[in-house]
Amino acid sequence: MDAERRRRIPIPRQTGGILGFLYHTIPGRCLLKLLTCRWVSGLVGCFMNSPLSKGMIAPFVRKNAIDMGQYIPERYRCYNAFFTRRIRPEARPLDRCPAHLIAPCDSKLSVYSITETGCFMIKGAPYSVQTMLQNRELARRFTGGICLVFRLSVDDYHRYCYFDSGTGEEPVFIRGNLHTVQPVALERYRFYHTNCREYTVLHTEHFGMAVQCEVGALMVGKICNIQERGRFVRGQEKGWFAFGGSTVVLLLQCGAAKIDQEIIENTKAGFETVVKLGEKIGEIPRADRGLQHEPESQNTDCSGGL
Repeated sequence: MDAERRRRIPIPRQTGGILGFLYHTIPGRCLLKLLTCRWVSGLVGCFMNSPLSKGMIAPFVRKNAIDMGQYIPERYRCYNAFFTRRIRPEARPLDRCPAHLIAPCDSKLSVYSITETGCFMIKGAPYSVQTMLQNRELARRFTGGICLVFRLSVDDYHRYCYFDSGTGEEPVFIRGNLHTVQPVALERYRFYHTNCREYTVLHTEHFGMAVQCEVGALMVGKICNIQERGRFVRGQEKGWFAFGGSTVVLLLQCGAAKIDQEIIENTKAGFETVVKLGEKIGEIPRADRGLQHEPESQNTDCSGGL
């Protein structure tokens, strides 16, 4: 078992520093209103795409102890080029067993059951599938299923992939106010309700119908998805985030997968599990192996191990 993948970290609760100022003081809240305007985020994005931002790269690498040997060598023209850098394929080996559910990105993972009411807590904030998707009928198809939340911090690899082969529908983009995904922000804002996000309905070969949703955050000017619709294969790059901490949310239907027990236990204990792109995080229930998965028509345990 990969010891690094099983490393767990407590959900941060600190409220100091810049985020504490923005969310817990009157001047900070006034500044926050300005910072979350889309045109401000656009200006930050322009700076991050300019050569003027190159000076930020070296200090960031030192501060976060990033092993640049894992990445394809390149002369970065700007900070965003560095932020969306490509990793060496051998640094992220892909689990190709069809029965295994893999992580679509480097992140800190939490997993939750989707309740009958459709409401649950994600890092201290009330959240519903219906609100995220803004599609009542689609949300109902995931009742009783599993919600996997992959939180990316700024030092993570910010490219993400498809977790299985299949076909995708036309992506749906929902505009919103950009807020930080760091947990201190969730004390005041239902960030999934207000953040810009883009989701794709996926019809996968081994896990049935699923939704993969990318959520933008404060100072992220863009969610960059490559493919509009059509065929994709397991491990194929789906897209990347521009500068900032971001989140990928994966929705699975009832009975589609059994999540690794250690990840479930970590979430219940208030910890996130560190995972890497391409690693196994669950599997098809053994009774369903060898069958084309149709979760909505099977009489099976829908808990996913939760």
